[in-house]
Amino acid sequence: MHLLWRLLIFLHLLSLSWALHRQPGPGLAKAHVDSKSALARIIAQGLMKHNIEDRIQNIHVLDSLNALGQATQGMVGWLIGSTGLQQQQESSANITNIQLDYGGIRMSFHQEWFLANISLEFDIDFRLPFDNKIVKTHACMILIVEFWLEKDEFGRRELVIGNCLVEPSSFHTTVLTENIPQKMKPFLHNLRENLRKVLPYLIESQVCPLVGEILRQLDVKLLKSLIEQAAAQQLDQL
Repeated sequence: MHLLWRLLIFLHLLSLSWALHRQPGPGLAKAHVDSKSALARIIAQGLMKHNIEDRIQNIHVLDSLNALGQATQGMVGWLIGSTGLQQQQESSANITNIQLDYGGIRMSFHQEWFLANISLEFDIDFRLPFDNKIVKTHACMILIVEFWLEKDEFGRRELVIGNCLVEPSSFHTTVLTENIPQKMKPFLHNLRENLRKVLPYLIESQVCPLVGEILRQLDVKLLKSLIEQAAAQQLDQL
């Protein structure tokens, strides 16, 4: 019964926080979402301190894309074979122009249950293995982190980190490069589909452990105090 209640609360907060992020209604947003809370600032400062942007920039996107391709040739080999081109140099995929909205981290809460919404976007420059051509793709997403305080058998509270994931409906990719040859269109379609499969996992693998580390460094009494502060602010805004 406890697990069912937890799942219902999580789904409710997830849908609420995503809806408010897209269209924040004045009354509801003030009651349930706080983008200026101390917890939001702590998470933002921790992400900056630990250079999360550098970690994301160092993600090996091409390796993950190739793992999704055919076992013998991978995605780049599929591209060369499907376009009838000869490989002249190695390809690459580099993440650039990372924009993490540190000031826009939103906290959705219900009693001692919290969700943190973290917005992130960046470009990926794909250097194709011919003619030195670069295809630039833009990706944006919202990562949701769930955590709460739970009492143990002795009545002491402890921090529990729950789900941490990229909200599926928030993930979008756009090809920014113009004048793409017609024969490249199937590849770009395949590329976007594969990015949808690998990028959320790659981002989660970098951001989620770091957010968990940031939160676990906080004293439980401090967390309880911050929760009470957020609840008091909520009452003042009603």
